[in-house]
Amino acid sequence: MMKKDYYEVLEVSRNASSEEIKKSYRKLAIKYHPDKNLNNKKEAEEKFKEAAEAYEILSDPEKRERYDKFGHSGVKGSTSAAGGMNMEDIFTNFGDIFADAFGEGFSSFGFGRSTRYKTIKGSDLRIRVKLSLEEIANGTEKKVKVKRLKVAKGIKYKDCLSCHGTGQITHITNTILGRMQTTSQCNVCSGTGKSIENIPYGANKHGLIKEEELVDIKIPSGIMEGIQLKVSGRGNEAPFGGVPGDLIILTEEIPHPKLKREGNNLHYDLYISFPDAILGAVKEVPTINGKARIKIDTGTQSGKTLRLKNKGLPKINGYGYGSLLIHVNVWTPKKINEEQRKFFEKMRKNENFLPHPGNEEKSFFDRVREMFS
Repeated sequence: MMKKDYYEVLEVSRNASSEEIKKSYRKLAIKYHPDKNLNNKKEAEEKFKEAAEAYEILSDPEKRERYDKFGHSGVKGSTSAAGGMNMEDIFTNFGDIFADAFGEGFSSFGFGRSTRYKTIKGSDLRIRVKLSLEEIANGTEKKVKVKRLKVAKGIKYKDCLSCHGTGQITHITNTILGRMQTTSQCNVCSGTGKSIENIPYGANKHGLIKEEELVDIKIPSGIMEGIQLKVSGRGNEAPFGGVPGDLIILTEEIPHPKLKREGNNLHYDLYISFPDAILGAVKEVPTINGKARIKIDTGTQSGKTLRLKNKGLPKINGYGYGSLLIHVNVWTPKKINEEQRKFFEKMRKNENFLPHPGNEEKSFFDRVREMFS
């Protein structure tokens, strides 16, 4: 099923400010909160998740820019909601918004308890993956080794002695107005309500140990260098039952020995001999997945650009391909023998060898304009 436009989901215009996006999301969060839709809880929950996914993209300037340029393909795998975020995860990740909208005592998505514990999220990991032009053109799957912090086996937790497992400390102060009660996060357990009972050998003070593991990464076809991909939940794990961070993949393109990339188009410099330019010829040129034969017309001028449509790279949004642009260069020999010299001396003033540029011969600027049209 085709995904709805994120701007339509949040009911904002494409040039909406971050504050307008946040305000609209808060409004939809209240509207579709399951506790407010007890007669249609399943549908409300789906709309709630849909709004959370849209907000996660549009509230992040970098993700929003990629979405504006490439649509859903540009942010594929970049949303926690899309990767299986449940209702409580959404509440945890966007708690500041829900605190404003629902208040501190509001039920956490119908689970029948108020949100008191602080859920810790593990830190993100970043790796760089080099891709060949062939891999970019066809898409690929890679297995990469990642060293990530994981909760050590055999670790045990207990309730924090300071806050008795609540994650909060209550302070009562006597003032001239009477006794005032304030609540703050427990600074001993950082609001988790837990402490470590035992630390296994080799683990750090948080009960985490570094381990190496293989992670499968799917690279979509047509990806641009610099676009970041995300594998949700494959970053460092968090202690006290927290949620793991994400694995961020930075893509780097390996230069092709013959083809040069420009967006979705590819460029190739074809050198032909003087006789081939005069008489015409058939030449083979490299493509991403093989070779193509092209015809060189009689009297081809140096600098002419030939275009092979749909022989470039696929567009990341999945609609169409770029072109392969072949730049024809006539090779002029630097050394010739005496017989050749006499021939060209004879042809120097021949009418056929004198330049006669006409309207059909495009100037340099015309060729550049045509190249980018």
